[in-house]
Amino acid sequence: MKLSARNQFKGKIIEIQEGAVNGIVKLDIGGGNVMSATISMSAIKELSLEVGKEAYAIVKATSVMVGVDH
Repeated sequence: MKLSARNQFKGKIIEIQEGAVNGIVKLDIGGGNVMSATISMSAIKELSLEVGKEAYAIVKATSVMVGVDH
């Protein structure tokens, strides 16, 4: 797989929360870090995603927000 997005994180699927239209997929990307993505249920099925399977989190964003505690 080759992509122009440079922020690619390989991980293991640790949870899939299925909804009527969308699902939330959580990936353990190591170092105690978990990334989650909301994607369509049809994409989850098409990619054959399941807990324990390896997958990539690919981040392509036009902006990143930073926040701090008060």
